[in-house]
Amino acid sequence: MPVRGSLRAFIGTAALTLALSTIALPEVAYAAKPVGSDKGATTEQTGGSNNTGIYAAARIQYSGSVAKNGGTGNVTSSDVSWEPPPCWYAPYLGAKDFKKKMSKDIEGQLNAPGMGGHAGAALSELQRHYKDGYGWTDTPGYEDYNVEKDGEGMFWAGVENPDEPDLLKRSSCTDLPFWVDNGEAPPPQYEEAISPEILAALAYQHMQLPDTEVSLKPEDTTKVNLPTWAWLDKAVFDEVQATASIAVPGFALQATTTAKPVSLKLEPGTKDAESYPASGECTINADGSIGEPYAEGKADRTPPCGITYLRSSGSGTYNLQATITWEIAWTGTGGAGGDLPDGTFGNDQDVTVQEIQAVNR
Repeated sequence: MPVRGSLRAFIGTAALTLALSTIALPEVAYAAKPVGSDKGATTEQTGGSNNTGIYAAARIQYSGSVAKNGGTGNVTSSDVSWEPPPCWYAPYLGAKDFKKKMSKDIEGQLNAPGMGGHAGAALSELQRHYKDGYGWTDTPGYEDYNVEKDGEGMFWAGVENPDEPDLLKRSSCTDLPFWVDNGEAPPPQYEEAISPEILAALAYQHMQLPDTEVSLKPEDTTKVNLPTWAWLDKAVFDEVQATASIAVPGFALQATTTAKPVSLKLEPGTKDAESYPASGECTINADGSIGEPYAEGKADRTPPCGITYLRSSGSGTYNLQATITWEIAWTGTGGAGGDLPDGTFGNDQDVTVQEIQAVNR
């Protein structure tokens, strides 16, 4: 995002970036504590740094069914065009702390050997902006770093998503730190300001769906032309939730993302097979299960969910892929909510198929 107004026109984006990049950064930090079982964890994640040299101190906390140690979860979005936010703006420091850090960094760099030309001019403009109250276009200046309003709000700054692999996207929230009063929304021009919707997307990114192995009959080894039944019991197939929240004095938001299983897709691992139903997608039953367990007396029936292999796997195996589709929605602070793209997560199972023309049942 470009710096707005006449400041950019005066010194140029490159010079401003060079000047800002000299401000020291702490390192990204994570802390995670498992809760109860492998399906739940509480993770606190600070934001990363960006090329403005600013580091947002507000922590996003994840809880529920989330990956440990701040890592990404195992959900794959069914919408290839959807992606979690690469960066956002969040509360950074109160006025007095902001003054202490910024004035020290700016003055230190202005006095550094060789800091002249456009970079020096950019630092001088930053000093005018925060110390002398110089503003431009839709961005007000802050006289004496807004110290007279200390405790009444916070400066907000850009935060990198540390799980975004694209450096350009990750470092694209480059607007200068801006002031937000307690209880007020950030100015509308900051579209990437942290919100329940952004928190929901981050909860989606960190959500950990349970490993679910499909029950098969016959198990592991089946026969050519013999239907293989597949099913999932309701007990191992339930909805999961992940929550992302952020809270500092005078500001708090949260969003909970809920994933509900809706279907199971079977891919037999070979073209020489028939799927039931023909699409290979088994929908959820009224009781929350999928498919139907095999039982004695069903040998001559067609399974509602399953596969018939038409050719032997020889000395190897077929890689049966069972992928569950999860319908994902979210709710958040202030009654906000909506839908997110369906998520998928699957397991592979090796299936041996033997060539036996006659089967005694």
